[in-house]
Amino acid sequence: MIQMYQVSKIYSNNVTALDTVNLHIEKGEFVFMVGPSGAGKTTLMRLIFRDETPTNGSILIDGRNIERLSLGAIPYLRRSIGVVFQDFKLLPEKTAFENVAFALRVVEASTEEIEMKTSKILEALGLAERKQFLPGELSAGEQQRVCIARALVNDPAILLTDEPTGNLDPELSVEIMRVLLDINSRGTTVLVTTHNAGLVNRLQRRVLHLNGGKVIKDTLRGTYENET
Repeated sequence: MIQMYQVSKIYSNNVTALDTVNLHIEKGEFVFMVGPSGAGKTTLMRLIFRDETPTNGSILIDGRNIERLSLGAIPYLRRSIGVVFQDFKLLPEKTAFENVAFALRVVEASTEEIEMKTSKILEALGLAERKQFLPGELSAGEQQRVCIARALVNDPAILLTDEPTGNLDPELSVEIMRVLLDINSRGTTVLVTTHNAGLVNRLQRRVLHLNGGKVIKDTLRGTYENET
């Protein structure tokens, strides 16, 4: 599903964010990506959904070399990849329903499809009774679930979540991880960056350890100690 061969990313200020990374994530896997700040985790995610391009190396998503995609093909790639960041990025003047529906309007879905898919995903994430609430009227956990709903409403094959529990208390963090595990159980490939060692060690899934732009460890049922 996700393959990287000798991938490096060097920015214009000569900062090396990723250094000759080789990686293979299978369809339907649930993978944690851990490491200290500046290890290259967020850059790796941005490369996957073509928000960045590598300086060297190749990236294949579902067998397609995404560096060779035309500009017109990039939006189609991104429809197959849902992205959730820790700072929510919800539109404050729009309701939960409208925030999720926005992802479908961008791809020019029909009114009927928007209503059906948005209602279905909000119900699946326990938000049906909160759909007319503005983000400011929702709890932090509910806001994060709205972000996840928005990322999933287009039925992506891959879900990327960058510190999805970073702003949440321990109880809400567990709630969000349960949502992600449920999504994964339905066949979606899930990649989660986190500093939360407790969650990583509790769930015992595959763990990629990054440091200095390199994958220094890859364990199928790994553990993790917090790093600075």
